[in-house]
Amino acid sequence: MNYTSEDIRQIVERQRTYFREGETLDVKWRINQLKRLKDGVLAYEREFEEALQQDLGRSAVEGYLCDILPTITEINETIRGLKRWARPECHYSGLMCFPSIVTKVYKMPYGVTLIISPFNFPILLTLGVLTASLAGGNTAVIKASSKSAACTAVLKRFIAELFPPEYVTLVDGGHDVADMCLAQRFDKIFYTGSPAVGKHVMAEAAKHLTPVALELGGETGNWCVVRKDADLKDAARKVAFFKLCNAGQICININQVAVAEEVAEDFVRELKMAFAKQIGDSPLTNESYPKLITESAYDRCVALADSHRNRIVMGGQGDRSSRRYSPTILYPIGIDDPIVQQELFCPLLPIVPFKDADVDWLMNVIAEREHPLAMYLFTRNRRWARRVMRSLQYGGGCINEVCIHLMVQGVPFNGTGHSGMGAYHGEWGFREFTHPSTVLMGSNRFNLSLREHPYTGKAGEGKLKMLKMFSK
Repeated sequence: MNYTSEDIRQIVERQRTYFREGETLDVKWRINQLKRLKDGVLAYEREFEEALQQDLGRSAVEGYLCDILPTITEINETIRGLKRWARPECHYSGLMCFPSIVTKVYKMPYGVTLIISPFNFPILLTLGVLTASLAGGNTAVIKASSKSAACTAVLKRFIAELFPPEYVTLVDGGHDVADMCLAQRFDKIFYTGSPAVGKHVMAEAAKHLTPVALELGGETGNWCVVRKDADLKDAARKVAFFKLCNAGQICININQVAVAEEVAEDFVRELKMAFAKQIGDSPLTNESYPKLITESAYDRCVALADSHRNRIVMGGQGDRSSRRYSPTILYPIGIDDPIVQQELFCPLLPIVPFKDADVDWLMNVIAEREHPLAMYLFTRNRRWARRVMRSLQYGGGCINEVCIHLMVQGVPFNGTGHSGMGAYHGEWGFREFTHPSTVLMGSNRFNLSLREHPYTGKAGEGKLKMLKMFSK
C-alpha cells in the first residue's frame, strides 16, 4: 500500500479515539490480547521461519532460536507477571501530609505508541516491543523495515488477522513512511536501529515533546576483551558462534576483539578452528549460513575487507549473487584504525592486540569512545572483570560468555548514550510503556492549618517551628 500523510493521520486518530474509550485499561483484557498474540506466533511459526530464510538466509533452527523462541518467552513472562506489575503501589504519605496518609501510584499507559522496528531481527524486535506496549495498555502503530520485505509482508498479514486496526496497525514502506509517522503526535515512540537515525527520531519527537526509547548499536561498536589468562578455546568457540549468527548483523554482536598479544597468535589459531568446526570450510555454499540484508550492505562489507586485504588471515571471500560473505578475521588491527571506530554489522572481525599489563589503559581507551551496547570479557580474573563491569558505561554484557544476557528474564535490556536510552524486556518493558501517576487520597477530617496563612506573627513563628521539626 502506498501511504499518504493523511492515511497515517487517520490511523493515529482512530487509535486515539479507541484508546480514550478505555477498553485497554483493563489488565485482564490486556492479558487476553497477549495470549492471542502468543497463539498467533505459534500458528505463524512456519511462515515466519520461511520469511526469515528469504530475507536473511536464516536456517529454521537459527530463525527459531533468535526470533521466534525469544518472542514466545517474552510474551510468556509478560502474561505471568502483568497483574503484579500493573497493581497500583500504596505509599504512606508522611506526617507533612497528615491527615491524608495514603498515596497511590498508578501505572498508566501512554496512549498511542509508535514502534519502528529493524530488519535484523524483524520478528523479535517487532513483536517483543509490541508485547511491552500492549502490556502497558497502549495501542500501537508499527512501522516495519522495508529491507526485510518478506518478514514485513507476513507481519502485516499477521497483525491484521489478530487485531483491529484501531488497536494495532502495521504499516510498510520506506523512510518516507517512517517520516510520515514521525510527523504525527504519538504518546510514546520506540525505535530500534542506528544512532544516526536515532538522532532524527529524537528530533522529530521533540516537536511534540513525545518520550522516546531508543535501542541503538553504538557508533564505535561492541568490544570483546580476551586477557592472557583466558580459556582461549572456550573464548574462540563462543566468539565464532556469535559472529556467525545472522552474519554479524546483530546490535549486540562483537565488533572487534582485543586480545592480549602474549596469546594473540594462539587465539587466532583457535578462532580459525572454531569457525571451521561450526560452519565448515565452504561457508559460501553452506545453506545454513545467513546472508547480508541488501546488496549495499554486501558491497560495504566487501569494500571494508578489500581495504584491509593485507591483514586478512582467514576468509575474505564473498558471493554477491547470494549476498554471503565468509567470516573474515583481520589481524593485526591497531586500536586507532578507523575500522574499529565504526559499527561493522557484517562478518568481519578485527583482532586488536594489546599488552596484558596495559589492560587498564585499553579499558580507558574504550571508555573514552561512545558507549557500546554490549561488553564481553574473557578472563579468569573475575575480580578485575567485575570491577570493569561496575565502572564502564555500556548497555549490558557477559563475563566469559557472549550475548545470552539478552535471554535472562527479569532483567533490563538496552544501551546508554549512543547505544540507546530506556530499557525493556519483561517488567522493564512494562515500565517503559507506562508512566507512574501519583495520587494522594485526601481527607476532610482532622485537617491542620499548618500550611495556610497567616505566616506572620505568633502563628507564623509557631508554624515555622513545627515545619523545622519535620526536617530533623
